[in-house]
Amino acid sequence: MTTRLTIRVGTDFHFIARFENADAPKTCDAFAARLPFHSQLVQARWSGEAGWLPLGATDFGVGLENATSYPAVGHLLLYPGGVSETEILLPYGATCFASKAGQLAGNHFLTITEGLDRLAELGGRLLWHGALPIAFDRLND
Repeated sequence: MTTRLTIRVGTDFHFIARFENADAPKTCDAFAARLPFHSQLVQARWSGEAGWLPLGATDFGVGLENATSYPAVGHLLLYPGGVSETEILLPYGATCFASKAGQLAGNHFLTITEGLDRLAELGGRLLWHGALPIAFDRLND
């Protein structure tokens, strides 16, 4: 199983992340099966200092595991849907995961291990300049 991956945002940002296999094995397996994964990262609407990948009705086939509403910087969450649409949250600062329906909890399934020092810069770019393409892919260790 892939344990690490790359995350590229726009042309300027590159991160290395590890899967949280021990705490969210089903979520990690479901996401790894979809690699490479491409989407758009936008500024979160209700969650504070975080980027958001709205995924609509995408079904990862998982429920809640290792769920939190207060992720640390660089702790990516996957919300499998229910009260709100399926989504991924990428925190770059103080975050309380929420939607227009209220507070949510998402599965902490990825942790950025390299490039954390650039997350605040990424947040500023999202906030002031808008959406950026994002790509997740296996890391060839």
